[in-house]
Amino acid sequence: MATVIPTSEEDSALAVVRFTSELAWADAGPEVAEPQVSRLCVEASEFVVAGRWFDLVSLMLTSAEVIFSKVSEKDLECILTIICNVVTKTESPDEALEISKLISAKITQQPNDKPALRLKILFNLYNLLDNHPYSQFYVYMKALNLAIDGKVTENIIPSFKKIDSFLKEWNIGIVDQRKLFLTVANVLKENKSPAKESFKFLTKYLATFSGEDAYTLSEAKEEAVHTIVEFVKAPDMFQCDLLDLPAVGQLEKDAKYALVYQLLKIFLTQRLDAYLEFQAANSTLLKSYGLIHEDCITKMRLMSLVDLGSDESGQISYSLIRDTLQINDDEVDLWVVKAITAKLIDCKMDQMNEVVIVSRCIDRVFGQRQWQVLRTKLASWKGNVANVISTVQANKITVDGAQAMQGLAIR
Repeated sequence: MATVIPTSEEDSALAVVRFTSELAWADAGPEVAEPQVSRLCVEASEFVVAGRWFDLVSLMLTSAEVIFSKVSEKDLECILTIICNVVTKTESPDEALEISKLISAKITQQPNDKPALRLKILFNLYNLLDNHPYSQFYVYMKALNLAIDGKVTENIIPSFKKIDSFLKEWNIGIVDQRKLFLTVANVLKENKSPAKESFKFLTKYLATFSGEDAYTLSEAKEEAVHTIVEFVKAPDMFQCDLLDLPAVGQLEKDAKYALVYQLLKIFLTQRLDAYLEFQAANSTLLKSYGLIHEDCITKMRLMSLVDLGSDESGQISYSLIRDTLQINDDEVDLWVVKAITAKLIDCKMDQMNEVVIVSRCIDRVFGQRQWQVLRTKLASWKGNVANVISTVQANKITVDGAQAMQGLAIR
């Protein structure tokens, strides 16, 4: 089979047109094929001369379906890379976006056929769009959806580490940010990544609704519920700021989802007894969201232990732990160790006096009260440092004065 051999950029584009059109018309016989191939090559040359880059790409992509099925992956990558490279010819952001849409549409048309290669071509196209940030965003979104549909999510997940820098480069609006965060969360879920990772992007998505009116907020209801359920389900997530988000707060008085909001509030602000009371009245609701009662009890016991650890005294009696967690006496040490292992608390167990001495514990929520406590601690620390500096300076003056007097006395 013939291979595309690029020379100059214009020659490469024309070579692709000739190569693909010959493939497309191969079965028609030379008498029919040659005039058609010649016509397409002439059209392509005219588009190059006139700088009609969108039309050139459209022509080059005419036989895209044929090349995907009839050429080797090496040739296919070469052909599509040459087609993508045409986007560098235009200086118009609008034309660059239209060309990107055209190429992306063809590449993502059959996501299950060579999905990894298709994704690679989209990455190549993305990298050619340095001067067109919105077009880059558009192509990246297409790549995300291709990764999901073609089941090659592992190929795009490494790029998520750069999402923050991407956002600065793309400078996209709130609506586009929502699409991005939600799609990234879906990619992570499809890939069966740890719940914490998708939860982070779901939270980012919900945060974009802060300051919106009730009508716009209502768009986020379903995802707010989904995010709450994901938090409750996750065995390794014990703190979040969901209660501070308006997208979540709207559920509190919602006829359909108020109980879901109540469940979140129990997990973040109350103890095991509150959950058990809720479960007794709403067991069907919990099952409908795929929540397993035994798993919820385990998580709420740890959450309750964290709540006990936040007491200012810094000490928790074994009896209080036993009663709060509703466990046997001989299980207290086990649950304290579980909390330490999960890095929820730092403490020492005084088994002789049956007391747990807490040196640190996490905050289940980090809202205004927690910020105020932190501000107070920082102010106190600042004051202590200032006192130490003043004492050192005062001592230095005393020592310097004493040395000076001693020098005079010697003379």
